[in-house]
Amino acid sequence: MKGKFCWKLEYSFVLFIILGIIVFVMPFSIDSTRQANIISRWNGKINRVEYMFSVINAHITDDILYGYDRAKTPKERETYLYTLIKPYMRLKNCPIKRHYKTRYMNGARVYKGQMYYFEDLYFAENKTIVGIKDVKTENPDDALFIMMFDMNGFLPPNRWGRDIFGLNIFDGGRIEPFGYDKDMRELKNDCSKNGTGLSCSYYYKIGGGFDE
Repeated sequence: MKGKFCWKLEYSFVLFIILGIIVFVMPFSIDSTRQANIISRWNGKINRVEYMFSVINAHITDDILYGYDRAKTPKERETYLYTLIKPYMRLKNCPIKRHYKTRYMNGARVYKGQMYYFEDLYFAENKTIVGIKDVKTENPDDALFIMMFDMNGFLPPNRWGRDIFGLNIFDGGRIEPFGYDKDMRELKNDCSKNGTGLSCSYYYKIGGGFDE
């Protein structure tokens, strides 16, 4: 009888340890699966945007080019790009919720007036949030626009490199994810808990892992 009691005690102890391990590991496993899904969706989004601009370029007309050249202010140029891509991405105005605040991967807040703060946001398919910003400079080699994509919309974490990613839009419709001009060491440093997470946009495209 005593031996049976000891066996039950040992069995319960082992079961308790197993349950403890499951409880400890499960949140990390779920988070990893969720993050892997977001990264997969982001890579798919890059391909779709590349295709979108290839179609736009194939059908661009002198009237479209003239209309863009007449847009003198950043706001006018942003509106013009929005008009061009709206039917392809099914964009619609996105009422900004007060609690929607974006952060870098290291937790630092993205403030109004900073390069990667987007004033105008739009809903796309699957409740993705899309931002468009004019960054035109005197240098013809620089990007004309940047775009942000929050892959799960208003849902957290709303952080660059976690669920927010970005693209540079160049003259001629060429697109490049943020970080395309960095080497591997810079990509890994920026796409980490101590970095901004901006370069994750390119790092994930070339096969980098979010847990590295």
